Amino acid sequence: MTPSASLYVGELDPTVTEAMLFEIFNMIGPVASIRVCRDAVTRRSLGYAYVNYLNAADGERALEQLNYSLIKGRACRIMWSQRDPALRKTGQGNIFIKNLDEQIDNKALHDTFAAFGNVLSCKVATDEHGRSKGYGFVHYETAEAAETAIKAVNGMLLNDKKVYVGHHISRKASDCIYALERQSKIEEMKAQFTNIYVKNLDPEVTQDEFVKLFEQFGKVTSAVVQTDDEGKSRGFGFVNFENHEEAQKAVETLHDSDFHGRKLFVARAQKKAEREEELRKSYEQAKMEKLSKYQGVNLYIKNLDDEVDDERLRAEFEPFGTITSAKVMRDEKGTSKGFGFVCFSSPDEATKAVAEMNNKMIGSKPLYVSLAQRREVRRQQLESQIAQRNQIRMQQAAAAGIPGGYMNSPMYYPPGPGAYPPPGGRGMMGYGQPGMMPPRPRYAPNNQVPGMPIPAPYGQAPPQAYGGMPGYARAPRPPQAGRGGPPADPSAPAANGAPRPNAPQGAPANRPPPAGAQPPAARGPAPANRAQPRPGQAPPAGSAPTGEAPTITAAALASASPMEQKQMLGEVIYMKIAPDHPELAGKITGMLLEMDNTELLHLLETPDSMNSKVNEALAVLHEFSAKDAAEGK
Repeated sequence: MTPSASLYVGELDPTVTEAMLFEIFNMIGPVASIRVCRDAVTRRSLGYAYVNYLNAADGERALEQLNYSLIKGRACRIMWSQRDPALRKTGQGNIFIKNLDEQIDNKALHDTFAAFGNVLSCKVATDEHGRSKGYGFVHYETAEAAETAIKAVNGMLLNDKKVYVGHHISRKASDCIYALERQSKIEEMKAQFTNIYVKNLDPEVTQDEFVKLFEQFGKVTSAVVQTDDEGKSRGFGFVNFENHEEAQKAVETLHDSDFHGRKLFVARAQKKAEREEELRKSYEQAKMEKLSKYQGVNLYIKNLDDEVDDERLRAEFEPFGTITSAKVMRDEKGTSKGFGFVCFSSPDEATKAVAEMNNKMIGSKPLYVSLAQRREVRRQQLESQIAQRNQIRMQQAAAAGIPGGYMNSPMYYPPGPGAYPPPGGRGMMGYGQPGMMPPRPRYAPNNQVPGMPIPAPYGQAPPQAYGGMPGYARAPRPPQAGRGGPPADPSAPAANGAPRPNAPQGAPANRPPPAGAQPPAARGPAPANRAQPRPGQAPPAGSAPTGEAPTITAAALASASPMEQKQMLGEVIYMKIAPDHPELAGKITGMLLEMDNTELLHLLETPDSMNSKVNEALAVLHEFSAKDAAEGK
């Protein structure tokens, strides 16, 4: 083997630096580089380093002269750096030694086992105080050297203690071996049991009656009825026979038999851990059978009126097929939780019910109907959707030449009255959800945000203000040059026939206001013939803020376009989430906007449902962040 010029130096004190190591290893020969490995976050030393020499001969001398030498009071451990992880993890030539004397350290172990072959690494396991744990490892260059060491040292005395030496088995493999051994022991106990457990005993059964009941099947070595502190029977007991055949016969004969008017339970006695394991397996099996049985036929219905009960729910869905169960979920007081489940006899019937009943008005609310899913499945789907949309966003951003994607651009609220103030002093709202258009800003009466340029994604013209959208007021907009009409004339009268106030004489069209000029929203009262909001609409720009998030009605939402509907719902939901989660409000809003509009209206009407969805979104975000952080390490 031709060693490389790179050495691994382990068991280092956390305070050891590259400069300290350079002073030590440079005495052997010229050092090319030294790196102490550190935590990526805390930058604390991980206790090992790599020393690279210019030639392999210097590395060999350093390994011979400096291995197990003291560095800041701790014996370092030096070996050739093995950069191929496959070779490190095979375990070939690695042996395990236990029952070591406390006085045996790394160097003493190395000196003992070096006689059988070339030792690549040698280590005695220690606790946080540096005391030996009584076992260690030796890694040989070849498997033959390891076999020779095992045959020569296993069972021998080291410092008057008999040691065990064998092949090293990884933790995962040892766990598998332990599980197999444990299972084989359980199977052996099942095949040769003599101790049996008896329950459902009449409390009046005495100890003598209990023993007499089982003596007819063979020699009983012990039998006891369990009693409480007052000496009263607890209704169960244990019986141990001399051999397995007698115990087996007693179980087969007495199980489910009547004794003093009660049906006995007689079975092999089990340890608590074994009994809990069997119960867990049976529970998981029953759970999986139930899931497979109801896969594709069980429907989840929410947004139910409080007056809807089980009978009404069944009656609404009966036209689509045979219903095996229908239930409205209720709290401990009997009040409807607003959701329920309907189970059909076939998947075709369930599919038809989803297609016909989703968004159907029952009472005063539109229903949400979908196939019932486990929470884990829903979370996995949501995570995959987030990852997929992030990928699409990055692809769109790369195609458009926008670094990071336009979805990360902030949304600014114009200063002054008429705009909802962002909570906590936030001046922007970032919708980080991929695949969703960002909310458009509300502009001042001349369609320009005072004090900032209007962004135009993908080189297009600036987006229009909310014009004619239910629930929002739009300021009158003057015609502009290049927009399909004649050039704007500042001296021309407005569209309503009134003269233009404060119009500068001779000013060219589209000229920006002079420095220091007030924005249009602050130049005095609006004209009397300005558009006024209808009942149920939000106040127009320029009115005093209410300090509360705007409200949206189903009727106002229905008359808007699909894009405007998401915009309206997004702003209201953001204003409700931002006070509690200012940093994640944009992302949570984007996630919630993937739901149907009827569901979003339901969330706005019921704070408990909103909080539940927000918490679910937070859990997904935290899990997604943790996964990204783990992959980045």
